[in-house]
Amino acid sequence: MITLLAILLLINAVYNVVVWPRFWTRVKNDPRARDAAGKPTAFLRVHAILISIALLIAAVSAVAGIWAFFV
Repeated sequence: MITLLAILLLINAVYNVVVWPRFWTRVKNDPRARDAAGKPTAFLRVHAILISIALLIAAVSAVAGIWAFFV
């Protein structure tokens, strides 16, 4: 059961690392990301925070998955 948990955590980590950086590229190139003066909008800031949290969760999942293999 622990091995299954470790595999699921690692799959989650890989998925997040693959998906979110691609999404960030789309968000930063979106016209809603900057106002007329070129300053970041709430749209960009909120997505940056959400993507950062997702990548942090991916890192924690990777560490927990690796740790689970050695328990």
